[in-house]
Amino acid sequence: MTVPVVLIAAVGRNGAIGLRDGLPWRLPSDLRQFKAETVGKPVVMGRKTFASLGRPLPGRHLVVVSRDPAPALPEGVAGATSVEGALALAQRIAAERGAAEVMVAGGAEIYRAAMPLADALRITEVDLEPAADSFFPAVEPAVWRELSREMGERGERDEAGFAVVRYGRR
Repeated sequence: MTVPVVLIAAVGRNGAIGLRDGLPWRLPSDLRQFKAETVGKPVVMGRKTFASLGRPLPGRHLVVVSRDPAPALPEGVAGATSVEGALALAQRIAAERGAAEVMVAGGAEIYRAAMPLADALRITEVDLEPAADSFFPAVEPAVWRELSREMGERGERDEAGFAVVRYGRR
């Protein structure tokens, strides 16, 4: 049995997901939701995304994709040289630990490579069109159908309103 693969991202109206290896907005409410959605699960991400975090994420087993076959990673963080290899490793970890899903947390290249392999998308639609240098791949209606949409509760420190949208394959 394979564990479902879910791409999780916050995406601006213009498809933006990042600017200069960081987020193009402040949205603490969504970061709390990201933590709640990923804790206890393996999380696949690219080397640049991992570097932007500056540390491992507590309560999650990270698998970092890097072209370097022996990247310098902290203890408890696994490496893989391809998205396919990272997903296979994350599947094994999920099965061993009883995790319900494998989460893919970016960046843009990782999302593009993982999208054809994903079972679901969990997208925070951010009500902004910020300057950006990385973008989420198009969510094609012929491939994905919207399963649910929930308006996020905008906190006082959030720069924008947002909605959490879940997609499944058609």
